[in-house]
Parts: sequence; C-alpha cells; structure tokens
Amino acid sequence: MATIISGKEVSKEVKAQVLARASFLSEKFRAPCLAVIRVGDDPASEVYVRNKMKATAETGIKGLDYHFDDCVSEEELLELISKLNADDTVDGILVQLPLPKKFSEEKILKAIDPEKDVDGFSETQTGKLFLGKPEFAACTPSGVIKLLEYYNIDPKGKTAAVVGRSNIVGKPMAHLLLQKDATVTICHSKTPDIAEILKKSDIVVVAIGKPKFVTGDMLKEGAVVVDVGINRVDGHLVGDVDFESAEKVASFITPVPGGVGPMTVAMLMVNTVKSAEKRLMGKWNENISL
Repeated sequence: MATIISGKEVSKEVKAQVLARASFLSEKFRAPCLAVIRVGDDPASEVYVRNKMKATAETGIKGLDYHFDDCVSEEELLELISKLNADDTVDGILVQLPLPKKFSEEKILKAIDPEKDVDGFSETQTGKLFLGKPEFAACTPSGVIKLLEYYNIDPKGKTAAVVGRSNIVGKPMAHLLLQKDATVTICHSKTPDIAEILKKSDIVVVAIGKPKFVTGDMLKEGAVVVDVGINRVDGHLVGDVDFESAEKVASFITPVPGGVGPMTVAMLMVNTVKSAEKRLMGKWNENISL
C-alpha cells in the first residue's frame, strides 16, 4: 500500500514559515498584503476565496477581499487593478478565475503588474519559469514540488509524466520537474496511448479534470502519483486518479481532498510574502522559496 502524501500536514509547516517571515516584516516595516478580486457568485470561487482569506489571517498577511456582482464593467475592474498596481502597500494581486464570460480574462490578467502577480500567470512570470529562473511560479505546481521535497522524493534522473497541458498546472508543472532534472513527458488529449507512457513513469502528475481517469493498471509499480484534479461526483469529491486501484500500485499518492489543494493556498501565501520581502528588503528569504 502506498504512503499517503498529506498536503494538510505540509501546508501547516509552510504557513508557519510564512507567518514567521510576515511577523518580521510587520515588526520592521508593515504586514504583507494580498488583494483578491472576485466577480459574480460562482459557489466554487466563493469557497476558494474564503480559504485564501482564512490563510492570510493564519499567516500574518493582510487580506483585501474585493467582491463585485456580475454587472460590474470591465473598465471598473481594470481601474481597480490599476489602483492596486500603484499602491505601494499591496504586494500581491489575484483575480479569482473563472470570470463571467463577458470579461476578457487575458486582458484582465495582463493588467496586473507582473511584480505583484503572485498567482504566477503573467507572461513575465511564466517567461522567468521557462528560463529556469522562477520568481512567482504558479501555486499548484509549486505546491507539488514542495510535497515531493517534504517526502524526500527527488525527481533527479526519474521519468515523469504530466497528464494535462494547461497554462495553470500542466505546462508549469513540466518545467518545474525539468528544473529538478527529471525527464518529462506531457500527455494530453491527442496523446495516442497515455497508459503506455504512464507505465514507464516514476512520477505521475494528473491534472485534466476527468474523474478517476488514471487507474492502477495504467501505472508503473512503485510510481509516485500526484492527483491535482478535483471533481464532484454524486455529491463526493474525487480526483483524476482512481485512488483505490492506484493506491495498491503506487509507492506514494496524494488523496483528494487533502492532497494538493491545501498546498495551492499555502504557496500563494509564500509568493505573497516573497513579494513583500523583495519590495521592502530588496530580497526574499531563501528558506521558504522553491
């Protein structure tokens, strides 16, 4: 049976480190500050923002929660982002996705100052990641790397498969694993035989939004399996991996919920305090960076 990789446990340690750094900044300068913008009443987005605001309170970060109904204009959102960009007391800006369809997500995200893009979605931050010099890497892939480090799983020399090629998870995940000296394959909807690739992979990260897509018979014996997916099926949360069958084959596996999810929020707090340290001190504490 596989060892369970607990994101809840690791995220507590990460947030404790963030709290220590934020407390130092508060004593010497001011508290780090994260602004979160949400539009509409999407239930999932409401939960995600609530969790982020809770995490700011736990880590000594000042949280600014801006919530607008659907009738807000794109111009009003852009005006708010412009004000937050210019505010020297704000270290991070996050727009909760998805936005209502009338908005151009690309235009809204591009308006965020890359130096305050703690989500790591901007072209500047993704470019730095591609060049092997990540500053604010996307939070979910960063969280996966932190989990591997905590459980002493070294990707160096390993074969790794990333199932999914989104800009938020799949692509940055592949780059971070590559920077850890893994040999990485990205699988997607046009990949002819995903199972054949997974059977040869030491590390498998799945993020495609299909419930229980990866099953135990698709995996290499002893593989490390990281399930980024979260899907609601018959009132229950399940991942993109069939946990019951995969657990019997894997050496390590993340559960859903309680695996990657808590790490995404924790790494957002890391990026926020890193931004504050850079802005206030000219550098960040390497002890909590990737």
